[in-house]
Amino acid sequence: MNSPSLVTLKQELNLMPPAELVKVCLKLAKYKKENKELLAYLLFDSNYEPAFVARVKAETGASFGEINRSNLYFAKKGIRKILKTLNRYARYSGLKRTEVELRIHFCVTLYKSGIPILPGTALGNIFDGQLLKIRKLIAGLHEDLQHDYQEEIREILR
Repeated sequence: MNSPSLVTLKQELNLMPPAELVKVCLKLAKYKKENKELLAYLLFDSNYEPAFVARVKAETGASFGEINRSNLYFAKKGIRKILKTLNRYARYSGLKRTEVELRIHFCVTLYKSGIPILPGTALGNIFDGQLLKIRKLIAGLHEDLQHDYQEEIREILR
């Protein structure tokens, strides 16, 4: 089955009455957790981004507290799971500033967690990859924000 283009879908959605459109949205949200989370973001969190960022940061901090530190392998799996969730939330927002804030918070929390992040190891590569993504995102922001976030990165690396 071939899926239609976005233009075709948009035209079809524009032709639907509002009650049917609600049914379609609810049906989408029913079958996949990510669709439900995205719909919740669009309805409740997109209007006030700072509250969304604060909630995601709190969730990330709580997830770091639940990481199994008995073995580095389990810690790495937990960190990858947190990063996967963080990427999903950043994709919901679509704002570079939000993504930078979330990634910086991830790096700070990872650094302060006490889990050994040695260069060249899997965790070191995850950390370095996030710093690289942060730097690329910062390059597309306003100069004042660039300076502020550069200062935060310098604090991480100290």
